[in-house]
Amino acid sequence: MDVIQLFKYLINSKSETPDDGGILNFVEDYLEGFEAIRIDIEDVKNLFIYKKFSEGEHLCFAGHVDVVPAGKGWNTNPYEAVEKEDYIYGRGAQDMKSGLAAFIQAVKDTKNFKGTLSLLLTSDEEGEATNGTVKVLEYLQEHKLLPDACVVAEPTCENEFGDAIKVGRRGSINGYLTLKGKQGHAAYPEKAVNPIHQIANVLGDMAGVDLDEGDEFFAPSKFVITDIRSGMQVTNVTPNELKMMFNVRNNTKTTQKEVEEFVARHLQGLDYELRLTQGSYPFKTDTDTKLVKKIDTAIEMVTCKVPKHSTAGGTSDARFIAPLGIDVVEFGVKNDTIHSINERTTKKEVQDLYSVFKTLISEWNRQ
Repeated sequence: MDVIQLFKYLINSKSETPDDGGILNFVEDYLEGFEAIRIDIEDVKNLFIYKKFSEGEHLCFAGHVDVVPAGKGWNTNPYEAVEKEDYIYGRGAQDMKSGLAAFIQAVKDTKNFKGTLSLLLTSDEEGEATNGTVKVLEYLQEHKLLPDACVVAEPTCENEFGDAIKVGRRGSINGYLTLKGKQGHAAYPEKAVNPIHQIANVLGDMAGVDLDEGDEFFAPSKFVITDIRSGMQVTNVTPNELKMMFNVRNNTKTTQKEVEEFVARHLQGLDYELRLTQGSYPFKTDTDTKLVKKIDTAIEMVTCKVPKHSTAGGTSDARFIAPLGIDVVEFGVKNDTIHSINERTTKKEVQDLYSVFKTLISEWNRQ
């Protein structure tokens, strides 16, 4: 089986989160000679599979086998790999069965390596992400199996294959604000406290405001309001309270404390309650690390492009890996059709991604 045949097999294996579509059992059999550890929790399937070739560093490839639901309106069966005009269509073509195929085949085709190669696979990335990668990492830490470096094969390229890798990600802070007023008759506004009028006085100074200046790797942390609701859907009663939700995709310069202080500054003197949650935290891998340099070299050798180092986009399971002191980057095919109808990628991108990972493995121990 070559990388394209493997890629099509993975697409044909329906694996809507948290179902693994039988892929993890297949990988166990496919990587003959590797040690497999299954960490299945409730309906989530996880696999850590590794081979110690010799003493040396531990390089890991990580990814998720689960995909989001296909939705309606496809021109082809989303769970059948369809090849048309150099494209291959199917749910997960970009996110991220192309990445899976590339690193599974690259590792399988490796005969010699100074150190350990491993794969960390989960069926819980597109869902709650509570019983997936994070649980495997807990096991690896407890059993002293954590890797030294890790590549997550999320789709990262923007306009052309090879043009970008992720060396970090922003965090995500969610805010839930309740602004309290006093319900009253619209004809007697002086007898009521209208939270809509109160928020209106400061909204222009809050909505879309940058909380910091960012830096060469991160965009500014922006205060993005996502929902405001109040009132009783009548014209003659002013509301008793207003609820507002917001999100801050934060870089390393802004924490929950700064967000809380920002809200307090603008709502000073008002009666409100604020709750903040954070599902992911910002991180960045130093660009002088061996991992970044080696994958830059591999990409340039295969594509003749020097990739930019980006932190844009949403979150990935790399957010669980970096806090453990593991150097981590993300690299994969273009991401222009992820989660969309008629998701697709090109055969060449999949083949080139395999070549990049194969080159990374072979170049890893070169000085």
